[in-house]
Amino acid sequence: MKRSNKSGSGGANWMDTYGDMVTLMLCFFVMLYSMSTMDQQKWEQLVEALNPSSVEDIQNVVQNLPANPSQGDPSDTASAVIGQLTQEDVEQDLEELYQAILQYVQQSGIGSKVTVGKGNGYVFISFDDTVFFNGDSYQLLDAGKETLDQVGESIREVSASVDEIRVLGHTAQANPSSPNDPTFDRFLASNRATVVTVYLQEKGIVAPSRIVSVGYGQWRPVAQNDTTEGRAENRRVELIVTGLDLEDGNGDDITKYYTMRDDAGVPAESGAIPPEAASAAPTESSASVSSAPAASG
Repeated sequence: MKRSNKSGSGGANWMDTYGDMVTLMLCFFVMLYSMSTMDQQKWEQLVEALNPSSVEDIQNVVQNLPANPSQGDPSDTASAVIGQLTQEDVEQDLEELYQAILQYVQQSGIGSKVTVGKGNGYVFISFDDTVFFNGDSYQLLDAGKETLDQVGESIREVSASVDEIRVLGHTAQANPSSPNDPTFDRFLASNRATVVTVYLQEKGIVAPSRIVSVGYGQWRPVAQNDTTEGRAENRRVELIVTGLDLEDGNGDDITKYYTMRDDAGVPAESGAIPPEAASAAPTESSASVSSAPAASG
């Protein structure tokens, strides 16, 4: 019986299909690659071909996008307007801050425990320590938080003009005949200043880089330590808000602001007033009422 001859070429037909598929896939990936590297001009040409009015709409959307969509840094808004500020604007903002805080302390019933003053390029607020803390403590009182909330909001309203907030912690020499224990004295002053600083920072009043804390301990008194009243006056927390210096002139008087307390009566050689500021005249008037007696520490 004669067997029929089978063609040997039929087994290779699958190669044609396979080659077509590989070619199509190669073209597909080349197309994807070309789309991924398409520049803006080509994209606009493509969009314009589909809808000429879309190009202008896309450009408007891109131009209106915020440079930084996050809102975590309070300095973003301030940085955007610094270029538009003048020194006159800064001075006006500092005056408004001074008036706002002065009005608050007078209306809140803490006027006897707070001193508000201003100078060339800065506003300072001196708080009796009992506004924020119990004696020998650095735990912030609820009433102190409310005060910082009010003061902080006033600062926030002029934050574009604020260069820096300095928080200064002070104690009193408990025994006039011998200094305080340096460890406890420094830690208490520094911790109090730090607690106030952290509270203001968490409220986002200004950028964290623009707020600092310093603990002076007993070494920057504004009154004699040989009386209860004098020691109460020395126990304090101070905020110094400095304005932007756009003309390289403001802020020079900040080292002299202690002289505004003309009732201190502390000799310069005692360390209460820097020698270079001892003979300086006050730059501006300040609102001050003698502090109430404070707890020790």
